[in-house]
Amino acid sequence: MPTSRRTLLKTSAAAAAAFSFDWTRAQAQAETVRIGLIYDLTGPFAAGGSVASSIGAQIAIDLVNEKGGIGGKYKVAPVAADSQSKPDVAINEANRLIDQEKIDIINGVYASSHAVPLAAKVEQQKKILWITTAVSTAVFKDKNLQYVFRAQIHSDQYGQAFARFISEHAKAKLGIEPKDVKVALIHEDGPYGVGVAAADEAYAKEAGLQVVLKEGYSASAPDLSVLVTKIKRARADVISHAGYNPDITLFLRQARENGLKFKMLFGAGAGYSQLDKLRATFGADIDNFCNIDPVPAQLLDPSKLAPGIGDLTKTMVARYKEKTNATDVPPHCSMGFNQTWVLLNNVLPVAKEKYGGFDPEAVRKAALDVDIPPGGTIQGYGVKFYRPGTPLSGQNERSTPVVMQNAGEHISVVWPTAIRTQDPVFPLPKSSVYAA
Repeated sequence: MPTSRRTLLKTSAAAAAAFSFDWTRAQAQAETVRIGLIYDLTGPFAAGGSVASSIGAQIAIDLVNEKGGIGGKYKVAPVAADSQSKPDVAINEANRLIDQEKIDIINGVYASSHAVPLAAKVEQQKKILWITTAVSTAVFKDKNLQYVFRAQIHSDQYGQAFARFISEHAKAKLGIEPKDVKVALIHEDGPYGVGVAAADEAYAKEAGLQVVLKEGYSASAPDLSVLVTKIKRARADVISHAGYNPDITLFLRQARENGLKFKMLFGAGAGYSQLDKLRATFGADIDNFCNIDPVPAQLLDPSKLAPGIGDLTKTMVARYKEKTNATDVPPHCSMGFNQTWVLLNNVLPVAKEKYGGFDPEAVRKAALDVDIPPGGTIQGYGVKFYRPGTPLSGQNERSTPVVMQNAGEHISVVWPTAIRTQDPVFPLPKSSVYAA
């Protein structure tokens, strides 16, 4: 029998509906932005802040997706990779994300020893590497990178903060001129530690401080007692230590066992920013130690920041505590969150609307358009990237660290003076087991 007009119309309508459904589903999949997240979820760097950074990044993604996605339209689909605290694994995972997962944007990287080779690798492939955490200045210095960006601070700034804090407080707090302050610079021997120590040395000498020891060691060293002995012989007043987690624990334990005394210890982020873990091992022994790092967002006065930033910080803190049951939210959570938030809210919407997509060229152009004034992020600093052709192309020129001090079970900002939340305790009080 011939097909009736009614049946034909019904069949055509069904086919059209099916096509429309398939097209809509394809469009939805096409409009999902897949981003690689590469962090050390296992190995020694995991406890040194990498896991905290990854959680911060995921919270940012969750918040954006809950509001409909990038620009309210494009959901973010993270593809996680564990670099296992090993540079070769980090490179292999980056290759997997790019070659197999077809990822154009990689977010993360905790360790500078990973960031240096990854930056070169991703740059070569003309994909985007958005660094949230690793600080080594060497990642960018004189590399003229086009596809690698970092809103995070860089290691030279640790040295600046270290020297300025001591210079400003030596006379009033220690009763001596800066030129009479003896400093020991100790560091793990990867790009992170080497970069921080080099900056410490350069800015300490510029400020007229006495550098009486500069010594590197392997982060996996089984014994640091010889290093402790060298510091004792040098009679250092102040120690700057750039280390991760197991090596910091080993150093502090052997320092106490060998009776090392000093007036102040300055950490340089990494393991010194994991206050919960240090306190679980050392208790009150670490009270009043200082630490230089980007500020944990919750320590800032929200009234001095852009509208809405304070509420965003509260949400991040609440979600981190909910996920981890931590009492203190480490700076690394803010780093992972802040840098990812900037990418998702200040870069990718512009890439799509102004430059036509989420491909590396569009993202690169949009990143160079970013112009967030100071006070415009949860960590207080603004964001504007150095241009191509400059010595630090791709680095944020507005990033700033702070000097924090362990005050009981909490952290206070003690420098810069303009935003401090307490007057610094300097030198260590006589009650400290390390007090000179």
